[in-house]
Amino acid sequence: MSTDVTAKSPAPAPPGKSGAAAGGGLLQLMLDGMRRNMRQYGMLIALGLIVALFAVWTDGDLLLPRNISNLVLQNSYILILAIGMMLVIIAGHIDLSVGSLTAFVGAFAAVLTVQHDIPWPVAVVLCLLAGALAGALQGYFIAYLGIPSFIVTLAGMLTFRGVTEILLEGQTLGPFPDSLKKIGNGFLPETGPETNYHNLTLLLGLVLIAFVVLQELRDRKRQQEFSLDTLPANIFVLKLVAIVAALLTVTLLLASYKGAPIVLIILGLLVVGYGYVMRNSIFGRHIYAIGGNLPAAKLSGVKDKKVTFYVFLNMGVLAALAGLVVAARLNAASPKAGLNYELEAIASAFIGGASMSGGVGTVLGAIIGGLVLGVLNNGMNLLSVGTDWQQVIKGMALLAAVGFDVWNKRKSGS
Repeated sequence: MSTDVTAKSPAPAPPGKSGAAAGGGLLQLMLDGMRRNMRQYGMLIALGLIVALFAVWTDGDLLLPRNISNLVLQNSYILILAIGMMLVIIAGHIDLSVGSLTAFVGAFAAVLTVQHDIPWPVAVVLCLLAGALAGALQGYFIAYLGIPSFIVTLAGMLTFRGVTEILLEGQTLGPFPDSLKKIGNGFLPETGPETNYHNLTLLLGLVLIAFVVLQELRDRKRQQEFSLDTLPANIFVLKLVAIVAALLTVTLLLASYKGAPIVLIILGLLVVGYGYVMRNSIFGRHIYAIGGNLPAAKLSGVKDKKVTFYVFLNMGVLAALAGLVVAARLNAASPKAGLNYELEAIASAFIGGASMSGGVGTVLGAIIGGLVLGVLNNGMNLLSVGTDWQQVIKGMALLAAVGFDVWNKRKSGS
């Protein structure tokens, strides 16, 4: 908001206290800025603390280049699912079928490429179309027939799991063509002069850093133009420094091993694309609208049924992509693939800032939530923590995240 320059100036501070008052005012400004943005940045801070703790507890093994690369490969399909699940939850729905759909697409890809020798690019397209069809079918039942998403996707979970068993006849089917395997296990090729780092990964990392900084500056300028609340300048600078440091660290770690995994490039494109759609497109605003206040959205002319239909169609495509990544990484399709993936994706969305009531959440938040779970899994595995305690700890993390959401709403009075 603009400031009235003719307003009466405050009385000067007493002698000897002006410095303290200024310092106190700056500190209060920083605290107020952090408090207003705690919902947005709280889990990012938590992720940093978790990484730091496990780095200490594992004597630095967590941050070894090889382990960082494995962390990306092991969690890529959950992060892909988390993006789609975030959109579903923002729209006020839930999808329990994504784990089974992931397994089904992997089985379908194996049948096409292994049993029928279909070229792998054709198989990839057919698998994505199969995922889109499955998502569209579920979206039709939910949007146009009015059946609750919980019931429809629960039925889908059972159906896709059964069809997977039928396709594979209860057996593991593989191996996949080498080119297809690279989707789940491959790395970018080495180019340029011989150095101690992977040149292409360094270049992409620097491009990403420049893009993120420019995007942050553009968003801040847009917020100021519309007189929206923005972070204080000093906190904003600290935020940029932290982002650049984190991205540069990950870039150097990956570049000192084999370079960036191919699936990381796919994931990066998804984050940028879906982030743009949710922030800047009419479709993205409509998703927030129907999740935040469906009656008001209808009165505003939002075609809620159409939006819901496309949200689930999109979830089906992303589940198919995750299924291809899982199958390529395992180099085989298994009837047991995808077990509990839907729970991991839902947990990632809620930990990343989604609200049970819908209308709240970001694509980046879904990635942060997925990384929190991924780092917890990886760190506890390095510490040889049993799977029983791992489940307990992840459950407590989910409960804490949702509890924070409830507490934040009550405090803000929303």
